[in-house]
Amino acid sequence: MGQQADSCHGVDLDKNGRPVRKSHHSEEMKGNLISRLNRVEGQIRGIKGLIEKDTYCDDVLTQIAAAQSALNSVGKLLLEGHMKSCIVERIQAGEHEVVDELLVTVRKLMK
Repeated sequence: MGQQADSCHGVDLDKNGRPVRKSHHSEEMKGNLISRLNRVEGQIRGIKGLIEKDTYCDDVLTQIAAAQSALNSVGKLLLEGHMKSCIVERIQAGEHEVVDELLVTVRKLMK
């Protein structure tokens, strides 16, 4: 996980002029995340193939667990970077409501 924190300070406006926050991940971090997601995507296609081939349920469930674990690792990397950059920046800017936003996000990740 020891990736350097990326900045999340960018804010664009949507079509109604409301602010939309954007992250600014380094190319290295984006590449890492995309690579991991490509592997998860491949795992999902593999699981679909196992079901199409009537593979034994326990073997399919094992592959589902592996895919979930891989996706969770992507979430952990994003969460770590988010906390080290976006959350810190927004707290330093006096936006303490970001803590509640983070708690909602963590609850969603832990379901």
